[in-house]
Amino acid sequence: MMMVIMKLVLLVFAICRLIATVGLTLDPTELLRLELKGQLSLDPSDVETASVDFGRMHRAEPWGVLHPATGADVSRLVKSAYESTHGFAVSARGHGHSINGQAMTANGVVVQMSDGKPGMQRNIVVSQESMYVDVWGGELWIDVLSSTLEYGLAPKSWTDYLYLSVGGTLSNAGISGQAFNHGPQITNVFELDVVTGKGEELTCSEESNSELFHAALGGLGQFGIITRARIALEPAPQMVRWIRVLYSNFSAFTHDQEYLISLHGHQDSQKFDYVEGFVIVDEGLINNWRSSFFSPKNPVKISSLNVNGDGGSVLYCLEVTKNYRESDADTIDQEVEALLKKLHFIPNTVFTTDLPYVDFLDRVHKAELKLRSKGLWEVPHPWLNLFVPKSQIAEFDRGVFKGILGNKASGPILIYPMNKNK
Repeated sequence: MMMVIMKLVLLVFAICRLIATVGLTLDPTELLRLELKGQLSLDPSDVETASVDFGRMHRAEPWGVLHPATGADVSRLVKSAYESTHGFAVSARGHGHSINGQAMTANGVVVQMSDGKPGMQRNIVVSQESMYVDVWGGELWIDVLSSTLEYGLAPKSWTDYLYLSVGGTLSNAGISGQAFNHGPQITNVFELDVVTGKGEELTCSEESNSELFHAALGGLGQFGIITRARIALEPAPQMVRWIRVLYSNFSAFTHDQEYLISLHGHQDSQKFDYVEGFVIVDEGLINNWRSSFFSPKNPVKISSLNVNGDGGSVLYCLEVTKNYRESDADTIDQEVEALLKKLHFIPNTVFTTDLPYVDFLDRVHKAELKLRSKGLWEVPHPWLNLFVPKSQIAEFDRGVFKGILGNKASGPILIYPMNKNK
């Protein structure tokens, strides 16, 4: 009993301190009635973390930070805000990788859905029979992968970076090089638990509460907070053949990207499993920021290739992979060769490496560690994501890649080909 009383006293003190600090007219009993299993924190370090995001272009200091123990905690907080006489904002935060302050608020409470450390996963339930995994909305994808691999399974569609929360990417889209084949991550979800703006925690799917299901997936958090997701799985490959080829002609580059993603309905042996691309400006290294594809001791520079493209010093890299199991290693060479023969890249610019499936999926994290060691990770990221229609992509190349950017770009310029029907 003494421990309960002490906890109550501390909570009252914290809420009163919060009210004195920000000058709220919120009735303290409104938050006391929540009976949270998690923690409502006013710790300066928690507040500071929730005040910035990956973009580091905005700052908003919340009143406090909720570390929910269950979806019911999230529900109680949102319901309290909805029913409050004066009202306050509630913002969900995963791993904090928003660019423009989407996961921040200066007028309420931030719900810290992710613990922030890999390996701190909650109860992840894998169904081998039904080929799905149930996960907490704040779970990091790297932990989802680790858990499903124990059963020889893995989600079908990914983002390039795995240290993102499930609810965060599903609230956007979740796009990577597998999207042409499996669709973005939001098309590989069977079921969700969502806390609505009224504080109701509802289960939704194609069959039940379907309007909420489709609104929450890709809804940018505007229709609810995802507290649980049931994600489709497939047998996990063991190895990846990772290939990069170079182009000096943008039309040839986009033609080949479009051709490769048109094969999504073909047998696995007749298509690549991942198709992306990026722009290489001036003397940038071919082994771009996202990986250690080439040995740092032996970098490959554009000038060493002796090619002249239609864009001067601008080159384009097509990046593809072929997944395989070690028992299929004898056939992978023939499958890759047959696909590459139909492409129009610069001769003698085929760069290939083989690596475990997990290492390929987690490739960006290695680059993150390098940038962190140099103090270059927690810096402003004025990034922009655009969908450009096929009819305008050539003009976009002339005006942006070869025009506005020229040799001034210092960050990644990624190109994801997408099928409209995905």
